[in-house]
Amino acid sequence: MILVTVNRSDNQIKSFELSGHADSGPYGYDLVCAGVSAVSIGTVNAVMELCETNLDIEQGGEGGYLSVKLPNQLRPEIMAEVQLLFEGMLISLKSIELEYSEFIKIKNK
Repeated sequence: MILVTVNRSDNQIKSFELSGHADSGPYGYDLVCAGVSAVSIGTVNAVMELCETNLDIEQGGEGGYLSVKLPNQLRPEIMAEVQLLFEGMLISLKSIELEYSEFIKIKNK
């Protein structure tokens, strides 16, 4: 199962972590894993490119792992843009969870 943990402070997403594998299909044909990966990596790339923001990223391992943290200080207008992109990512992940709840779980901290 993929576990998505979203960490908020002052009602803003400060970091998120994805771990595990969906195992919803054979290796290379796991649509849940592919969807979650596309949404999360696409969001990270969009934040870095469109918001010109460096993120603290850790990824890899056999366990399917991605950890993304925002820098401590961002200008308010940049933070607003980042939050919009992160919230959009979360909506997409929740859509996947709604359809495939046996393979993905989202929790907020």
